[in-house]
Amino acid sequence: MSETTTQEQTYSDPKLAITKVYTKTGDKGTTALVGGRRVAKNHIRIETYGTVDELNAYVGALVVSVSRDAHQSTEINWFIDVLVRVQHELFNLGSILATLPEDIHPKQPRVQAADVARLEADIDHCNDMLPALRSFVLPGGSRENADLHICRTVCRRAERRVIELAATEEVPEHAVAYLNRLSDAFFVWSRWINRILGCEETLWDPNRASSAASES
Repeated sequence: MSETTTQEQTYSDPKLAITKVYTKTGDKGTTALVGGRRVAKNHIRIETYGTVDELNAYVGALVVSVSRDAHQSTEINWFIDVLVRVQHELFNLGSILATLPEDIHPKQPRVQAADVARLEADIDHCNDMLPALRSFVLPGGSRENADLHICRTVCRRAERRVIELAATEEVPEHAVAYLNRLSDAFFVWSRWINRILGCEETLWDPNRASSAASES
């Protein structure tokens, strides 16, 4: 698979010392952004990076599902590495979304054009192995496929939240592009994993609906 040539960047290491989980500072319905500004927990910025966090949790569950098949091929092991990389990228995205533009540090983790380009390379790598689609596909065929579709739909919701935030506040430059490309990746990977595992795709057939059957 070809490597991307987009310039890479080194980010600051986390500076954390978590010794106590609960602080009680959020008991009145507010939370602190990176930089210290407190906002309501239902603020669109909180909802946005919270949805990215939710997506990251689903990707973690997906890694567990796929890891059961790690013995089957080098492609599966490659895919696990890709998914773990995506988890780190999502956390980088969440970090920058949790920060007001005026509080962003130059070396603060974020998603960049290089991350988008790498996803495109990964999509092409898998899509080249797949037959052309003749119908829409439904989640199914394998647990891994279903998990990937869950990730795809949550990713689309995260993208919508970023766009909603962008209507009133500045958002990171590559955030929408990254989530848009990642949702495409989840779709291609859902087809690819069924092919790797030898599972049939579930194609959409509108005539399998009860209403269609009753009219036949």
